[in-house]
Amino acid sequence: MNNELWWRLGFFVGILALMMISEYLKPARQSPVKASKRWTANFGLVILASITARLSIPIGLTAVAVFNQQHNIGLFNQVALPPVAVVILSLLLLDVLIYWQHRLFHRLPILWRLHKVHHGDAHVDTSTGLRFHPIEIVISILVKLIAISALGIPAIAVLIFEIALNGLALFNHANIRLPSVIEKPLRLILMTQILHRIHHSQVVNETNSNYGFSVIWWDRLFGSYKAQATKSDEDLDIGLKQYPDEHVNARLLALLLMPFKK
Repeated sequence: MNNELWWRLGFFVGILALMMISEYLKPARQSPVKASKRWTANFGLVILASITARLSIPIGLTAVAVFNQQHNIGLFNQVALPPVAVVILSLLLLDVLIYWQHRLFHRLPILWRLHKVHHGDAHVDTSTGLRFHPIEIVISILVKLIAISALGIPAIAVLIFEIALNGLALFNHANIRLPSVIEKPLRLILMTQILHRIHHSQVVNETNSNYGFSVIWWDRLFGSYKAQATKSDEDLDIGLKQYPDEHVNARLLALLLMPFKK
């Protein structure tokens, strides 16, 4: 836990670099908006979101987990289970929690106002995996704080989950197309790029599918899995129809104000 920052930063930078190099060498799709414009907005948004989250919630998730363990707060700190079982259960519960949180951000209009900043991107690449409104990030952290405290999730499980959450978000948003021989078996377990691009389709019933950020199990279990879009992956229309203008969906100020405009 003393090296938490370096673990998280190391995995984040490494996966980000790997995905962006892969996109550059063999992109799956061509962006309708210049990368320089999109990246300025998307990376600017993640920087502002990180600052906002730190100012709003100065205590880290792992620090809360350590405090809970020291004071026997939460379910797993009250029951006698093998440590490995606690970690596995914690990861599964956090994963299904984020799945349902994602669904709620699509279903509740007030939350969709925030989440549409993410879906407004006219192209999907690694930077899209970082493109979230600062208020959505703060809400997500609060949800995880409540879950960590209620369940008594150990700090090591929190660290593993946060690394996986960030890493897999970069992975499944990457503008790459895995070979079919790899993608087909992989999609039985993980959310692949093709499956996640369906989630970014302009067709509403396709947008409201494939909510998982890591495994595909929850979408299959709760009936939101979609294996094929109406169009091919090459021709899929990405983004939101009401935001075709690159000045709206590729400018930092416009993204920050998007939830507050009709």
